[in-house]
Amino acid sequence: QAEKQAIDVFAENLRHLLLQPPFAGQIILGLDPGFRTGCKAAVISATGQVLDYGTYYLTHSEQQKHQSAVSLANMIRRHGVTLISIGNGTASYETEQFVSHLIEAYHLKCRYVIANEAGASVYSASDLAREELPDLDVTIRGAVSIARRIQDPLAESVKIDPRAIGVGQYQHDVNQKALSAALDQVVTSVVNYVGVDLNTASPALLQHIAGLTAATAGNIVAYRNENGPFQNRQDLLNVPRLGPATFTQCAGFLRIKDGTEPLDNTSVHPESYGLAEKIAGHYGLSHDELKDPEKLAILRDKIQMNAAPKLAASLGAGEPTIKDILEELRKPGRDVRSDFPKPLTRRHVLSLSDLQIGSVVRGTVQNVVDFGAFVDFGLKTPGLVHRSQLSRHPFRHPTDVVHAGDIVEAEIISVDAARGRIGLSMKKVKK
Repeated sequence: QAEKQAIDVFAENLRHLLLQPPFAGQIILGLDPGFRTGCKAAVISATGQVLDYGTYYLTHSEQQKHQSAVSLANMIRRHGVTLISIGNGTASYETEQFVSHLIEAYHLKCRYVIANEAGASVYSASDLAREELPDLDVTIRGAVSIARRIQDPLAESVKIDPRAIGVGQYQHDVNQKALSAALDQVVTSVVNYVGVDLNTASPALLQHIAGLTAATAGNIVAYRNENGPFQNRQDLLNVPRLGPATFTQCAGFLRIKDGTEPLDNTSVHPESYGLAEKIAGHYGLSHDELKDPEKLAILRDKIQMNAAPKLAASLGAGEPTIKDILEELRKPGRDVRSDFPKPLTRRHVLSLSDLQIGSVVRGTVQNVVDFGAFVDFGLKTPGLVHRSQLSRHPFRHPTDVVHAGDIVEAEIISVDAARGRIGLSMKKVKK
């Protein structure tokens, strides 16, 4: 029973971690902190391409600190960096202090966010990383991963063994085969729930799509590299070893933005395109007008979800299918993760001396375990909200109240500086 509980908690935490919303369209500087070996830095473009990289010594002599500050400020301005992603490992707190001072001293327009770097070193030494980033040193690959996992958490996290992400409890004491099976199932269900962009997805992401194997995912990427971006879902049938049966399974989970078929950027399956066009026609929109943002805005205002039973009767289709299509026509191309709160970005750093019992802090839930939740609110040490301090209302398990990745407000109820422990309470803070 204890083993099953530990696996369930890990799986639940992983699901919420993978569903964290992406910071799309940002130019991100990833920092992999370190003391002796220095802080590794890598700038990535809005599409995840590496633009620049280097190693900086932020915790050594004052002269090295000054040189690093000048170099990093120039790098940030040169590439128009809008967000800095700092790994939460060794020297993370010192790096955060340095970045906070850098933004203030050089009047930079960017903000920073703390990224969970668990598994970055596992990824950077893997065959997949060597294949993706062959010209980069292992240490720089870690900084690229830290930047990419903020830009698109799902696309980057699927490249890492879920057990290396470390968001559970007692993970080394449980049956490893059962744990792997449960976590792989979570990854697959999340990838299929969110859907992937057919023209940017890596083989690691594609192979989690229903019906696709590592071989067919590799073939899709090879076909894309050879023939350019996919224009519509039907092009998939030209990919070697991807037959009609596989196409039927995978097509609804693959998205194509700005392709020849507007419905390719929705979760509507090609088999239901005819039905979707009839529904659009019912609201006075032709197939080609589905590409027009202004017409789609008018359609969004017209559609009422309670019209589904009537439409199902007149079009001779199932009500659940009609509801799904109406939902997609209202928000075509919408990323389901956009409904979740984005990770907290900061400009200033806290220190232990700033903490006062009774003050309210805002932070991100890092991990949820049976006895409570750990919250990162900008200190080296995350605070613990014990399960007795989570809610005024009765609950069965802490995951009924909070999830990994949630943004929460909590009151500081105890500070033990000697042991580096901070106690928090969510009971007294008004929701």
